[in-house]
Amino acid sequence: MASGLRRLSVLDWIRFGLLAAGLVFVATGLLPAETARESVGRIAPLLLFLGAVIVLAELTKEARVFDVIATRIAIVGQGSYASLFLLCAAFASLVTIFLNLDTTAVLLTPVMLALAPRAKIAPLPMVMTTVWLANTASLLLPVSNLTNLLAMNRVALTTQEFAARMWAPQLVSIAVTMAFLWVFFWRRGERGEDRYEPPPPVPVPDRVLFGVSGVACLLFIAAILAGVEIGVAALVAAVAVVAAFAWRDRAKLVWGLIPWRLLVFVTGLFLVVPTLSRLGLADVMRALVGVGGDGDGAYRAAAAGAALSNVVNNLPAYVAGEQVIPAANHTQLLSLLAGTNLGPVITPWGSLATLLWFEWCRRGNVRVPLAKFVATGAGLAVTGLAATVTVLVLTG
Repeated sequence: MASGLRRLSVLDWIRFGLLAAGLVFVATGLLPAETARESVGRIAPLLLFLGAVIVLAELTKEARVFDVIATRIAIVGQGSYASLFLLCAAFASLVTIFLNLDTTAVLLTPVMLALAPRAKIAPLPMVMTTVWLANTASLLLPVSNLTNLLAMNRVALTTQEFAARMWAPQLVSIAVTMAFLWVFFWRRGERGEDRYEPPPPVPVPDRVLFGVSGVACLLFIAAILAGVEIGVAALVAAVAVVAAFAWRDRAKLVWGLIPWRLLVFVTGLFLVVPTLSRLGLADVMRALVGVGGDGDGAYRAAAAGAALSNVVNNLPAYVAGEQVIPAANHTQLLSLLAGTNLGPVITPWGSLATLLWFEWCRRGNVRVPLAKFVATGAGLAVTGLAATVTVLVLTG
């Protein structure tokens, strides 16, 4: 027991602390039991998705699907780091836009982790591309981010109208993100090499597992695009891959596949945040956001959304901000959305995508220097939000 406790990281202690605090709030009545049940009930499909999709991605990695994709990207890049950077950034942006930022964190991060050694480049630039663009490229479509679905319904826009309103801010946010990625992680002084040698194709040890895993991922993506509930889609895909591994390689099916750290954190989060809302969080958000619909109000909403996202996670931050913004203030509401989508790149718990990304980095033994992560993320959040909200206001 003592050795197990010593293996817990600082983030693990934060996760358990949040859950413990939430349970204390329920036990003492600060959070009514009925409210707690409703909150946990809302996130039950999300917990199902988190658990199933990480199992799916982990076993897909074991089947070498990500290795094959990573090698193909490196071959197409033909030894040029500039080309490799553009390919990785485009891939991350497209996956985020069309398949949701959490899917990007789960399915694309292993690709980058597999690509790094094959391109003989440090893994940090690759995975930073994933985590930043998972957040900052999630503005264009309602499916790109759960917060987008909430915002689209609030401002009564169709998918096409939402995309027409957000395409220019999305382009700006991606451009700023790519500039920060190149300067702080991809340029010659950071990566350490001039060129890389494109690797040979990767052999596939078990074509059955490779085929089942690849098809399961494609069906998972297709199900999401078809509107199937995300937890159900992830569970069906994960069960199919688990069944294939039970038949072909049962030794890979271990309890460590289950992301218990994330499940603990998310459960605690959705007990603590409703309690804070009852204790005055709504009043704080109202004071931070203000009442103006455009101009100053838009920038204040974006800043408040970004700040709160990096404290309590972006989904509850958006909900807290939405409650105090008048329904007619469309630009202010979309600015809040920008803040909760682009802003959560400073703390590890800013968004579920970032949490999923940290889980993969831990599994891949990639050391993420937290000081640099926070400092560069803060610079990206401030610069990216200022540019994005400016475009949002000007095109409103």
